Amino acid sequence: MSGGLVALLDDIAALARIAAASVDDVAAGAAKAGAKAAGVVIDDAAVTPQYVSGADPSRELPMIKKIFWGSLRNKLLFILPALLLISAFIPWIIPFILMLGGTYLCYEGAEKVWHKLRGHHTAEEDSPAVDRGPGAEAKVVKGAITTDFILSCEIMVIAMNEVPDASLWLRALILVVVAIVITIAVYGAVALIVKMDDVGIHLARKESAGSQRLGNLLVRGMPAVLGAITFIGTIAMLWVGGHIMLQGSHDLGWHAPYDLVHALEHPFADIAVVGGFLAWLVNTLCSAVVGIIWGLVIMAILNPLLKVLPFGKKDGGHEPGDHRAAAAGHAPAGHTPTKHDGDSAR
Repeated sequence: MSGGLVALLDDIAALARIAAASVDDVAAGAAKAGAKAAGVVIDDAAVTPQYVSGADPSRELPMIKKIFWGSLRNKLLFILPALLLISAFIPWIIPFILMLGGTYLCYEGAEKVWHKLRGHHTAEEDSPAVDRGPGAEAKVVKGAITTDFILSCEIMVIAMNEVPDASLWLRALILVVVAIVITIAVYGAVALIVKMDDVGIHLARKESAGSQRLGNLLVRGMPAVLGAITFIGTIAMLWVGGHIMLQGSHDLGWHAPYDLVHALEHPFADIAVVGGFLAWLVNTLCSAVVGIIWGLVIMAILNPLLKVLPFGKKDGGHEPGDHRAAAAGHAPAGHTPTKHDGDSAR
């Protein structure tokens, strides 16, 4: 009996070691995959606050919650099963999907840079168009979830491409972890960003001079924070998109661009202490240059088509009456609600 018990305990210990190793594999794979998708994640976090900008403050968090669950549903119920089926039966198509997503990132990043340089505003940068009516909030949430679906596809494809040698089940677990962690991180950050000026207003009304200074700093600083996030997101899109195009062209047999970038970074790699960082920086800058060049090429081809197609962009890149925010308080025509309006209505 004691021998059987010892054997059972040994089996349990062995299973525990296997389970621990599997958890380590999932954690390591998820960390590697999530890090590579960081550029798209930053852009996702930069875009989403625009959808609730101008909404009644009491509705901001409920709207973000709806977008969060929509994003998680997209990743786990639609994108994940589709990618697993593709990887199991037609894995040769993954590089093309990845390059298609990279092209989208390059195009979006180049378009933002182009409009910025010309003094135009992209749809995300425009003052929010306040949509009045009972279906306003649902329309905005639906639009945000649709945009998130595109970014989520790219995040999940990039993540899966980072663990090509993992078994199907391990790949599935890694993607589940990536989907959950990234969605929580993105929408947690979005909620914090959106409510930060409310926190600032609350602190500014306190009697303490220190609280008032901090509150005023938060209120005044949030536009700059949002601008910085948008800038970083644009650079990240170009960098990630360009890197995907470089790697994809190399994998498909066109080695010259990839080899040129590595030749440029090679002299920096041997520099003591900072060599690794400098080599990475050169690679990143080259990838961003490739990204903006490819994005401008796609713009030159695609934008004229979008002006004539029935589903294309109109009026400088967005539909008239583009719904970027909903005011639950039904603001008067021509008035864009502010945090102060919403706060006074509470």
